[in-house]
Amino acid sequence: AMQSAMSANARTGSDLRDGLRRGEFALYYQPQVDRAGVITGVEALLRWNHPERGLTFPADFIPVAEDTGLILPLGLWALETACAQLAAWARRPETANLSIAVNVSVRQFRHPDFVDSVVACIRNSGVRPHRLKLELTESLLADRMEITIEKMGMLKALGVTLSLDDFGVGYSSLSVLKRLPLDQLKIDKAFVADVLTDPNDAAISRAIIALAQSLGLQV
Repeated sequence: AMQSAMSANARTGSDLRDGLRRGEFALYYQPQVDRAGVITGVEALLRWNHPERGLTFPADFIPVAEDTGLILPLGLWALETACAQLAAWARRPETANLSIAVNVSVRQFRHPDFVDSVVACIRNSGVRPHRLKLELTESLLADRMEITIEKMGMLKALGVTLSLDDFGVGYSSLSVLKRLPLDQLKIDKAFVADVLTDPNDAAISRAIIALAQSLGLQV
């Protein structure tokens, strides 16, 4: 079973390299709406148009991309593609005010050149930095906090919007939260999925909303 899993991962890694070279990846844009149903932005969702398996979702290839280091060129491609889309939308009045949220992996964020690559994407595309929203995972808070906070501060100084994804189930704490230069919290889906039927989930979600609003954060 272990050998089979290793062989499958090796195949996926090889296919990933080929897929990047052949341009088999695409970003799908999931609308984010306000309470009136007006679209305020989108989240970029990575998909792989695999020549044999068809449309493939991140859960099936992101872990392998992380293990092989291919998450770095893949993440950079997603960032450049999202910025190019923002630039295209900026030229149309009906889409000029939309933002795009892009997920950033821990390995990608911790790469020494990450901030420089974000700067290059923004300059090359000419987009307004605050329209680019970087979604960071809570696992970034597990260690190296000072480095994480320093990098987040550099990104914030650029004008980029910062969001903490999957909030409430991982490494976040109130003492950490007050130190992070965030713009937004995203409540983990474990609480949101049953928010209308589970009183505990509703109470936790209400508490996170109240906390975020008191800290001046979107939620």
